[in-house]
Amino acid sequence: MKTLVLGASMKPHRFSYKAIQKLAANDHEVVAYGLKEGEISGIQIDTELVEYSDIHTVTLYLNSSVQVDFYDYIISLQPKRVIFNPGTENPKFYKLLTEKNIEHEVACTLVLLASNQY
Repeated sequence: MKTLVLGASMKPHRFSYKAIQKLAANDHEVVAYGLKEGEISGIQIDTELVEYSDIHTVTLYLNSSVQVDFYDYIISLQPKRVIFNPGTENPKFYKLLTEKNIEHEVACTLVLLASNQY
């Protein structure tokens, strides 16, 4: 399952950074988008929106006010699901995703990985 981490940060204390590390450590294919270039656990952070193929999961680390700029992009990737990590909850976007038959869940990627529910 390929995962896009949207809102990747090069700061080790950020949850997006930890999620990339854990996803990679658990042998998940990972791609990442953030505002600053860098590399985490061998995963390059893209600073331009790439038309990735075969994205299964988009895990969000962007607050709801910033997500608006990414709605069309995320939908265009046709992921199977979008995970809204704590602090990223967005009922308006849930509705759009439901209309496009894209699953969404409010959860923590790190907890899902730690409990083998990812």
